[in-house]
Amino acid sequence: MKKALLVIDMQNEMIGEKHAPQFNYNAETLLQSVNEVIDVNKSNMVVYIKHITKKNLINKFASFHTYEGTENAELVPSLHIISDYVLSKHKGNAFSNPQLRNLLNEHNIECVEVIGIDGGWCVSLTAIGAVKAGYRVIMNESAIGTIYHKRKEVFSKKLRNANVKFI
Repeated sequence: MKKALLVIDMQNEMIGEKHAPQFNYNAETLLQSVNEVIDVNKSNMVVYIKHITKKNLINKFASFHTYEGTENAELVPSLHIISDYVLSKHKGNAFSNPQLRNLLNEHNIECVEVIGIDGGWCVSLTAIGAVKAGYRVIMNESAIGTIYHKRKEVFSKKLRNANVKFI
């Protein structure tokens, strides 16, 4: 079975040295765990997903900004980059960008492993999107940062009911 690793939102604004105050992850530990999972997946497709904030009036008042082309939107420098597959999303679910599904289908991917941030938001929404798109899904909790714990619990129940594998 062909597998892809999806690395979600490991950007400066969320986990970099000058991250937004609400993103209170243990950055060093999380980055080490994410990098270890990336390194283990060198023989698989690795896709990096960046959350890009649309420039509009509503987002102007948001608590964080990852506008295209800004340092905040870039992947954190210490992240292991082992492929050229970098896609953007404007919503929590990375499958809201049709390019992701097209890329996975082009490479005959059947299973996705999801890591990154946040387990109570984008990582879980992407996992749900993957299930709906017909992929087998693995949630690698060793490399998922979470600050939205109550939302993570709700999503975890949904994902377990959808036969998502947690490791």
